Amino acid sequence: MKRSIVSVAALLIFASTAMAQVEEPSQINFLGTGIVTRHTTADSNSYGSTKSGGGLVGYSYQFNRWASVEGNYGFTRNNQNYFASTGQSSIRSDIHEVTGSFVYRVPAHLARIRPFALAGGGALIFNPTDQTTIQGATRQAKAAFVYGGGADINIVHHFGVRAEYRGFVFKTPDFTLGGLTLDKFTHVAQPAAGFFVRF
Repeated sequence: MKRSIVSVAALLIFASTAMAQVEEPSQINFLGTGIVTRHTTADSNSYGSTKSGGGLVGYSYQFNRWASVEGNYGFTRNNQNYFASTGQSSIRSDIHEVTGSFVYRVPAHLARIRPFALAGGGALIFNPTDQTTIQGATRQAKAAFVYGGGADINIVHHFGVRAEYRGFVFKTPDFTLGGLTLDKFTHVAQPAAGFFVRF
């Protein structure tokens, strides 16, 4: 009986100590983003998109000093461009970004700066809004691997600024049109900056 009481007491002390390491485990991020897509070629066909800006909102929960998880939603709008020997086609589309990541807080003895690295997955959802040269394009989701890193900089106790870089690897969209299928992976670079609130 005494052994059980001691075990439960030790577990409670350990749990409370682990929780005490992070006073405000929740954080909401509001960021402005840039979108730069790598030009991708397959045979005589190629794919690219126009550069654009957008927004990103996210929520993270920090388990201890070095580990947290984060979910993000982002939005941008640009043109998906396809080049072939027969000419160029373009589809204007909204892009919705939905991702989840593990975030590793890099140990650093800095008073206000908290560097981090992240890796995870999710989807980029391409929703055509203006079919300038292609008819019949439909909404399409592409699975994506996301990686990146950055830093949170505390300004006051519950508020600060964030700067980060996120990269996405995914297969080029074709809007379910066989003539646009490249069957190749491409890369999007997404630099971002904004602010966060901790609670």
